Amino acid sequence: MGKLLCDSTTVAETFQTSSPTVPWRDPTSASVDCMEAVDLIDATTTTIITWENVTGLEDQQKSYLQKMHAKGVLWKHPEDKSSVVFRLSHGGDVSADGNCLFTASQKAMGCTVDSRELRRRTVRRFLEDLGSVTDPERDMIEDAIRHMYSPDLKSGWGIHFAQEVKLLAKKADREGLDAAIDELVHLGMRREIAAESIYKERCIAVEDGPSWAKYMSVSGSPDDEYDIITLQYIEEGILSVDENREGHAAAFGDDIAIECLATEFKREIYVVQAHGSDAMVDEENCVFFLPHRPRSQICEHPLFLFMKGTGWCGAGADHYEPLIAHPSSLVSQEKVAVVL
Repeated sequence: MGKLLCDSTTVAETFQTSSPTVPWRDPTSASVDCMEAVDLIDATTTTIITWENVTGLEDQQKSYLQKMHAKGVLWKHPEDKSSVVFRLSHGGDVSADGNCLFTASQKAMGCTVDSRELRRRTVRRFLEDLGSVTDPERDMIEDAIRHMYSPDLKSGWGIHFAQEVKLLAKKADREGLDAAIDELVHLGMRREIAAESIYKERCIAVEDGPSWAKYMSVSGSPDDEYDIITLQYIEEGILSVDENREGHAAAFGDDIAIECLATEFKREIYVVQAHGSDAMVDEENCVFFLPHRPRSQICEHPLFLFMKGTGWCGAGADHYEPLIAHPSSLVSQEKVAVVL
């Protein structure tokens, strides 16, 4: 699963990926020699799905994606201006277990590094880069984190029907937390209110760089140090508490994680969103490319991830799938479907 930032001007300004608003690393010019003119994918190990056979897409989405595959997508290196035309194919389904950003990225790159290692490298890159920013830049980053995971529940209701607060509970503390909640319930408190009170008092709020790193390290594995607790609110108050007792919930990849992945692998990452009829867009405008620039030199061709849109505001922000990018010399650059 994934989480895109689509409703906050503060977040958008902080992580506008083609802008140096938060220069974690000063991009240096990449030479032509740095780029490897090789096919990104080992065709013998990668499953390619035709757009007609991809599930969960409407006819207008399939039609446009088929045209885009036939005409290609033109990518220009932002520094040395070299260019490549790619045909984008669907790389197959990945499990919707919360790790899909990393699983999809692994498949799209065709690499041997597993998804859990990609998650670890993403967190490590975040912490290293966060340590090099100025105090004002760090404040902007942490404002974005608070907006996503510890929102101000006094505002935002004109946009959202429900808002979530993420907390981290140490696995080793779960018995003590349960006992404290049960004690309040025995005193007559409604369980949701008791759980909200204990978890907010004793768990870690995801509200700054270090807590984001702890949160993004959670893969839903028994080896995780923390479990994710989700408090869901409506304007009137607490709606539900997901206590995640089995410890299977994983931290969804967000825009910060994507930018860190881009930096780690020195390549741009494009999230390709295909919106359906509920987004009220026509066929020619139903696909969007959302760029994420690395905070370093670009030494590889871009990586493409796919997201099926479920509406204009929701932006389909719940699942990433891999796109396989095939460099093609047979497509005219003047007739491509999209210029990035």
